[in-house]
Amino acid sequence: MKLKNKNFWCIVMIVVIVAIDQVTKYFAKLYLYGKEAVTFIKGVVEFVYAENTGVAFSMFSGGRWLFIVLTCVAVVACLLYMFKGKGKNNLWLFWSLGVIVSGAIGNLIDRVFLGYVIDFINPTFVNFAVFNIADCAVTLGSVSLIAYLVYDIFKSEKKEKENE
Repeated sequence: MKLKNKNFWCIVMIVVIVAIDQVTKYFAKLYLYGKEAVTFIKGVVEFVYAENTGVAFSMFSGGRWLFIVLTCVAVVACLLYMFKGKGKNNLWLFWSLGVIVSGAIGNLIDRVFLGYVIDFINPTFVNFAVFNIADCAVTLGSVSLIAYLVYDIFKSEKKEKENE
């Protein structure tokens, strides 16, 4: 089965982001578990070990299997759309979904094998939740996806006006 170049590089991107996420979580557990927070950039960010059994901001703690099922469904739907559907027609959309999928897979691995997600990045300049690389991927991919959708709406409206 021959993959298109774009598909191959998207798979590589997903694997690399998931690997970075898992490696950083491994080191977070190895060096931070049971210890005090470690300042990375004073007044900006520190590393602290945290276990999250919920979703964003630890909401809905205890719904492990529900989150696993929902994440699997979302990941499969995105991958099918990307590789079998219309997602491959637009590189911006394709890569945005790929970044979201990589973050979802990173946290899914934790939920399946650990029963919780390891978080370790704590911004100290603002009162915010502790998060991880997978969370960053989901957030940045979502921002990119929203930007694409807004762009696409305006592009479609402009095209409709030109056709009138």
